[in-house]
Amino acid sequence: MVDRRLRDLGYYAPANGITVEKQCSDTARINKLLEHASKSGSGAGKPEFIIHSQKVSDFIIIVECKASPQKHESDSRTKYFDYAVDGALLYASFLSKEFDVLAIAVSGQDEPSFRISHFLHLHGTAKPVEWDAAHDVVSFDEYYEAFTTSDVKFRQDYDALLDYSRNLNHQLQAQKITEANRGFLISGILIALKNRAFRQSYQSHETAKQLAANLLETIGAEFENAHIPSDRREILSQSFSFIKTLPADKEFIVGLINGIDDNINAFMKTHKYYDTIGQFYIEFLRYANNDKGLGIVLTPRHIAELFALLSDVNKDSIVFDNCCGTAGLLIAAMKQMVKDAGADTKLQKKIKKQQLFGIEFQPNIYALAICNMILHGDGKANVIRGDCFEDDAKILQIEDDSGKTIKVKPTVGVLNPPYKNKSMKNDREELEFVLNNLEYLDRDKGGRCVAILPITCATNPAGAIGELKRRLLEKHTLEAVMSMPIELFHNSKTTVVTCVMVFTAHRPHPLGKKTWFGYWRDDGLVKTKHRGRVDVNGMWPLIRDRWVQAFRNREIADGFSVMREVGPEDEWCAEAYLAADYDSLNLRSLSEVSRRYVISQIMNETVGQI
Repeated sequence: MVDRRLRDLGYYAPANGITVEKQCSDTARINKLLEHASKSGSGAGKPEFIIHSQKVSDFIIIVECKASPQKHESDSRTKYFDYAVDGALLYASFLSKEFDVLAIAVSGQDEPSFRISHFLHLHGTAKPVEWDAAHDVVSFDEYYEAFTTSDVKFRQDYDALLDYSRNLNHQLQAQKITEANRGFLISGILIALKNRAFRQSYQSHETAKQLAANLLETIGAEFENAHIPSDRREILSQSFSFIKTLPADKEFIVGLINGIDDNINAFMKTHKYYDTIGQFYIEFLRYANNDKGLGIVLTPRHIAELFALLSDVNKDSIVFDNCCGTAGLLIAAMKQMVKDAGADTKLQKKIKKQQLFGIEFQPNIYALAICNMILHGDGKANVIRGDCFEDDAKILQIEDDSGKTIKVKPTVGVLNPPYKNKSMKNDREELEFVLNNLEYLDRDKGGRCVAILPITCATNPAGAIGELKRRLLEKHTLEAVMSMPIELFHNSKTTVVTCVMVFTAHRPHPLGKKTWFGYWRDDGLVKTKHRGRVDVNGMWPLIRDRWVQAFRNREIADGFSVMREVGPEDEWCAEAYLAADYDSLNLRSLSEVSRRYVISQIMNETVGQI
């Protein structure tokens, strides 16, 4: 059955460059790895099928088959000779020493009894993971596409990217390139590598000075090719002017460009619509000498992804971020919108050109946002440098297909606002940015706004925050508030404890309406010494899906979520309303909760109010 499927799917077609071998391979490297992989415990392993491609040297498929569906999988997965899954996983464990392996187990001799299981065992990892990419045998290209875009592959590549970022940071530090400029240098090189002439010629310059000058000139040319208005290009040019002072070491600059191309560009081509520039900026700030880095708090990648799901963006959404930073939230929304557009390339282009809008006040962060949008295909003309509180005529304007300037109305608002500096009396409250974002949203459609904010915005019932909460409920509906992990912004060297608020715009909060409160303190990420908070155990996709489902269905669960009617004078957080489970209370749990409470008070500078 499997052989027939492989033939029907073109595996044996010579033009495809795919090699299908049975029980042994002509490739010495593969045979060497299977040399001691016998299912009986001695001798060479002999999978039913060994499949690899000339186009992809580090990915291999092995298939193990059994005639009886009762022999599909044992409880222990250690009966290698008797069961299909057990045998496939045994072979994969040996081959994964040098390959990323897709292990397929098949049982049954006819269609009614046919069973199939897929597993991924990535190179260098200890254990395989079950993979539900397909419910039958599919083409090699389909398998490889699903593999490269899987959560498992992303974690592997992301870990490698973080390792590279750490090594790159040491290189740039040794060359006395400041933390502030390192993110710009990377983004500038990525922009320049889009230019075919630069890519073909950068290694041929005689001196470092000539190469640096060409790099700077190419960046400027790419901004012009991207139709960035001249006034904005001047702002961008200032952010990259330090390139003139790069070290007078041509080999260092060439090696830097090669490394960025091999590591970062390759990652971005595989994992599209990911805020790579923002991630590197965060990584470099982690090594900054001062505790606050440069005062920048960028939204973690997985939270940006969560925002796109909570806001229900689709191919028709118009998304607006009034304090967009490096545009991470816009890029996450773009990914979801393009996915919803499917294969409609015309619609994909429209999404990038006419449905994503952002404002950023800080010139240097604005420059990174523009670079980010250019690297992701389009949308850069709709990210402007300005103040969202000013009546800027350029905000939310586009040219339609006829060249006419029209005003657009966003249907989705997303934001991670600047966090208030308590030492500055005139600094804006975070909830002011939420009100501002909501005012821009479509009044007729009642757009959705999703914001991540300090927990004090939810718990403080008095003063300026209390007044802003009152104004919010007078004009808009508070749909949900979720308490986020305590150390969510650990990678940005920021200790503020946060929550996520979800509003429906221009619908006054109805009397008697209940708001959904979620206790989302555990996202599965853990702190590591060199990589910060990362999804080491691969728990995030499961947690994310559970969170989103619970939010969409407004599920109520003990210790996790609750519905309550609230007003501006009430606390807007789950902790205030979740019932305590006294049966699980012990000295250890009490100590842990008390420790977290004190830490949160210190983080939010409210110890004196306890």
